[in-house]
Amino acid sequence: MTTADSAPLVPREAVAVFHEAGSMDAAVDELLSSGFNHGDLSILADEQVLSTKPGMCWMLSQQLADEPGAPTKAYVSPESLGDLEGAMIGALTYLGAIGTAAVVIGGSGPIGAAILATAAAGAGGAGIGVLLTQVLRHHHADELAHQLERGGLLLWVRTATPAAEERAVSVLRRHGGQDVHVHDIVSEAVFRGRPAAPSTIG
Repeated sequence: MTTADSAPLVPREAVAVFHEAGSMDAAVDELLSSGFNHGDLSILADEQVLSTKPGMCWMLSQQLADEPGAPTKAYVSPESLGDLEGAMIGALTYLGAIGTAAVVIGGSGPIGAAILATAAAGAGGAGIGVLLTQVLRHHHADELAHQLERGGLLLWVRTATPAAEERAVSVLRRHGGQDVHVHDIVSEAVFRGRPAAPSTIG
């Protein structure tokens, strides 16, 4: 048995489905300002990663919410994306050399072709940085669109104590999260066909 401030025997997390990126971002902002940290938050991995999971690639977001082994990645805020873009432009402006930039990015495939086209047009490192930030934004928008088509944007919040569970659930609901609940974190290896039981908090 646990108290409101003690850690449960099995690690747990709250999860919610959002139908707007702005609502999820607002929930994350409040979570971060109320005691959670970036390491506690995760979202569904990119479609390319999900496609490598034959049993999951056709699942809806609501089904993936409690699926042990569902591929996840760290949440990146719009502000962090902007900081990354600024750093990329600054770094490539400093490097200046088109060849060096192409090597750093990996000069093959569509991005490499875009770099070469930009170089041929006479753009320097800053021009390539702008191009790459556009690629990043386009990729980010595509991933959001894919997940919304799948049924919504998933946000998981690792909760260390029952009090943290209640706080996370409250924040997720307040910002429009749907199907909000808490479940045990069960590894795919341990799962073996046994459904993860959602908490009564949900």
